[in-house]
Amino acid sequence: MEGSLIKVGIVGCGGVAQVHAAVLNAIGETKLCACADVKPERAAAMAEKYGCRAYTSLEEMLSVEQLDAVHLCTPHYLHTPMAETLAAHGIAVFTEKPPAMNRAQWTRLKALEGKVPIGICFQNRYNQNTVFIKQLIADGTYGRVLGARAFVTWSRGAGYYQDSDWRGRWDTEGGGALINQAVHTLDLLVWLLGRPDRVEAALQNHHLRGIIEVEDTAEIYMDIGCKPVLLYATTAYAQNSPVMIEFELEKATLRLEDKSLEIRTPAGVDRHVFTEPETLGKGYWGNGHLPCISDFYASLRERRAYQNDIGSVENTIEALVSIYEQGKVSLHS
Repeated sequence: MEGSLIKVGIVGCGGVAQVHAAVLNAIGETKLCACADVKPERAAAMAEKYGCRAYTSLEEMLSVEQLDAVHLCTPHYLHTPMAETLAAHGIAVFTEKPPAMNRAQWTRLKALEGKVPIGICFQNRYNQNTVFIKQLIADGTYGRVLGARAFVTWSRGAGYYQDSDWRGRWDTEGGGALINQAVHTLDLLVWLLGRPDRVEAALQNHHLRGIIEVEDTAEIYMDIGCKPVLLYATTAYAQNSPVMIEFELEKATLRLEDKSLEIRTPAGVDRHVFTEPETLGKGYWGNGHLPCISDFYASLRERRAYQNDIGSVENTIEALVSIYEQGKVSLHS
C-alpha cells in the first residue's frame, strides 16, 4: 500500500487501457503507479498523462514496482500467461475480456482460482438496465423465460485489422466478431439464463476474406433449460449500432437496448430509461466500467468475493470455447 491507496499497474496501453486508467484515477482508493507496453511511446504517453512510471514489459515493471494489483489490457493470447505470472508474485489480477481464448488456456486460468483475486471485465453486468432485468427474471414477475434473442451489428473494416499485429488471427485473437465484440452479449445471455445444455454455431467471413483468418459473423443457437436462445453477431455492418437483447417471458417481452428497457405486455409498453455514469469509453461498449472496476477494489478491501470472478464466468467461457470448437468447421468448410 502507498498510504491507504491500492497500488496498481496497467499492462497494455491501447484504447481500452485509457478507460481503465480513467476509472482508476476517478475512484479515489487506487493509485496508478506504473504502466507497461511493448510500444514505448504508448507507455510514455500514459505515464505522462497519469503521473506514473513507464516500462516496456510486465517483467520489467514487476522487477521494480511493488504492486497490489495489475490490469491486463493486452492482446487476448497474453491474458492467461500474464495472470499466471502475476499470481506467482501474489498480485491481484483484473483482466480484460476474454480471460482465456481457448479451452487449454481456460484450464490453466481455473487452476489459479483461490491463489490471488482475479476479476474479469464483463462491465455490462453492472449496467442499470441489466441489473433491473436480472431482478425481474429472478423474481418471476412476468412468469418463466420462454426464450431469448440478441443482435450485435457493428462495423470493423480492413484497417482495424491491418493496423494491428494481433487481431484477425486464431493464435493471438482466438476468434473474431464473437470473442472480441459480442462476447459481452454472450455473457449477459448466459449470466441471466444459465449454462447452455447445447450450442450450435455457424461462423462466416463475409467481407474480410483474405484479410483475416477469423469470423466477421457468427450465428449461434443455444439450448438453455429447454429454452431457445439465439445470438447473431457481425462486424460487417455500416455502423456500431446499439446491442439489442430481448427476453420472451410468459406475460411480457423484455427488450434491452442502449440505456433503456422496454417491457411489453398486452396492456401496453412500459419504457424505462436509466441514467448511467459517464461513458468513459465508446458508448456501445456499455456504461459499466466505473462500477465494475470500483466493485473489484471494494471486494479487495472488504476481503469478499468479486461478482465477476473466475467461477462467475465459467458458464460464459465454456459456451464461448464450445462455440469455436464446432464453429470453426463451418468457417473452413
